[in-house]
Amino acid sequence: MSACKLSPTVAVNVSRRRRQLSHAALCTLLVALCVPFTACAADDDVWDALAHGTHVILLRHATTTPGVGDPPGFKLDDCSTQRNLSEDGRAEARKLGEAFRARKIAVDRVLSSPWCRCIETARLAFDATPEISVALSNLFGQPENRDKQVAELRNLVSTFHGRGNLVLVSHGSTIAALTGVVPDPAEMVVVKPEGGGKFSVVGRLTLR
Repeated sequence: MSACKLSPTVAVNVSRRRRQLSHAALCTLLVALCVPFTACAADDDVWDALAHGTHVILLRHATTTPGVGDPPGFKLDDCSTQRNLSEDGRAEARKLGEAFRARKIAVDRVLSSPWCRCIETARLAFDATPEISVALSNLFGQPENRDKQVAELRNLVSTFHGRGNLVLVSHGSTIAALTGVVPDPAEMVVVKPEGGGKFSVVGRLTLR
């Protein structure tokens, strides 16, 4: 099959149409395609939603030392055996906390995966020891746990009804399994609980 080519006239029209797209329209397109963004006005809308409370923030742990997964034989009760936050990651977590305080975003509870990189992210960002939730555990390399964890998380997220916000610090694989969105390190996926196992994705936030 030959490659599809645009005629010169069509190409000019497409180029002109692209230039006519407003900044807001481009942002909407990026959100629809799940492309990470940092400069769109939609960021303000998501922060405004958090300022009103009642939302759930799925936060992927901050940047770690290079590598994929954890070393063989790692133990959850021994951070020295795991892949942990890098200095850049610790700075990201602190910056996240500063953003919440500057915007006066209320947080009712902070829950974390048992992995040390998630716990440290939560501590540095919110200056408190998080509650540990097995449902937020890493799903990377553990597909047998997917259905059970997603069901538990769906119930946790959809039934939240606090006046502030609920923060869940987890892993990219786990957040993606629940929402279909693959976040970058230290990126937030903000969702609105709708009850009955349902929720809607409001948007994504990153401070990078």
